[in-house]
Amino acid sequence: MAFRADERATDVREIDRFDGGVGWIAHPDEQMQRASHALEIDGEVWVIDPVDAEGIDDLLAEFGNVAGVVVGLDRHKRDAAAIADRHDVPVYLPEFFEGVTGDIDAAVARFDDELSDTGLRAITLIDNRFWQEVALYNPADGTLVVPESVGTVDYFLAGDEELGVHPALRLKPPRAALRGVAPERVLVGHGPGVMDNGSRVLETALAGSRKRAPRLYASTAWDMLPV
Repeated sequence: MAFRADERATDVREIDRFDGGVGWIAHPDEQMQRASHALEIDGEVWVIDPVDAEGIDDLLAEFGNVAGVVVGLDRHKRDAAAIADRHDVPVYLPEFFEGVTGDIDAAVARFDDELSDTGLRAITLIDNRFWQEVALYNPADGTLVVPESVGTVDYFLAGDEELGVHPALRLKPPRAALRGVAPERVLVGHGPGVMDNGSRVLETALAGSRKRAPRLYASTAWDMLPV
């Protein structure tokens, strides 16, 4: 199993379908399990951190016309420009993101606390020179999209966790940024989302992050041993 597959995907796995959107993993066999999402807001589709694949435009068309493509993590440029250009829409970046636009071959628009009058709140999770990330939260239906700080892929999880904090953030998870957010579902950038009891699962992940860190690090180290 490759850690990451870079060729154009043909074997797409759909994930996280609900009334307001859908997700997909373009390379189901890759270890990174890079997940992409599309949210429908008032008949328009907002594509988040996408990895392109054959048939994706048909999937998006089920929810409406694409209004924009969003990059929620500075290193998640992925195929945002290709999909934006195909639909003649901008790539939307958080206002504070730096050093990203030069790598995006498409029109760029910026947003601050809300994504272009959609009602989607932009929550700054991390802002430093190594890592820039926003989560998107829709209070209308309880959908929270977190690009990187939490995930469900194996290398994020310790023990029986349903949702885990990124290994690099285990000792300092973004609790303050997400305080007061009570999602119905949590969609993530790596792995399938948590579609039920999102608030409880998120709080459990954040509250136990430090305590379970040694177990995660030991498991990761063991997996890296030669066999």
